[in-house]
Amino acid sequence: MSNISKAFANGKAFIPFITCGDPDTDTTYRAVLEAVAKGADLIELGIPFSDPTAEGPVIQSANVRALSGGITTDDVFALVEKLREDVTIPLVFMTYANVVFSYGPDRFMQRCAGVGIDGIIIPDIPYEEKEEFEPYCKACGVDLISMIAPTSEGRIKEIASQASGFIYLVSSLGVTGERTSFASGLEEIVNTIREVTDVPCAIGFGISNPDQAKAMADISDGAIVGSAIIKILASDGRDAPEKIGEFVKSMKDAIRA
Repeated sequence: MSNISKAFANGKAFIPFITCGDPDTDTTYRAVLEAVAKGADLIELGIPFSDPTAEGPVIQSANVRALSGGITTDDVFALVEKLREDVTIPLVFMTYANVVFSYGPDRFMQRCAGVGIDGIIIPDIPYEEKEEFEPYCKACGVDLISMIAPTSEGRIKEIASQASGFIYLVSSLGVTGERTSFASGLEEIVNTIREVTDVPCAIGFGISNPDQAKAMADISDGAIVGSAIIKILASDGRDAPEKIGEFVKSMKDAIRA
């Protein structure tokens, strides 16, 4: 059984996303510890990339800030290694194909396994091209997280039936960023997924407040939040971790209510 399943073992999961190195790795380290202390069930760690095509302006800016600070992929691995001294919940990378290709897929996944990364999300690799990475992931025990969107339609069952770790259900069309409304039919998509797999399904993209998180968790197995957290980092910088912890607690309380 995937280690990621632990995130969903005790009810609805809250999954925060944090861009590594924004504004520096020490702040990322403290933000993750605060998030864990306040109830995060799994953490997505973004490896900065110069062209994050799935991201909206908020997370794009976080990538720019982190890269301007000089962070490298090796720095991110070192950060995870340090986090693993205290953090036992599942950790998942979110990054782009070029980052993995540049590092070398085999070497990259071996490093993931070595530092304690449980899974990876690569949003610019479609399901039909996952074989570019999946053999390396499987060899190292790293789950390649599948993404399903409202436009997946006839491919939903096929994608879900081969999923591992958890399924990332995209709440709406477009890039990441806060929203006031979400795509219709998400509950139907979740029901379709559950017809073919018991791999947990969490909803992300656009969730920014406790009411939205609860609404999405009510129809799935959890909620994923990124841009709202990155906004705290953008406004408070090195003083952000404590506020991130408070935000995580409010979201976790809401989805477990």
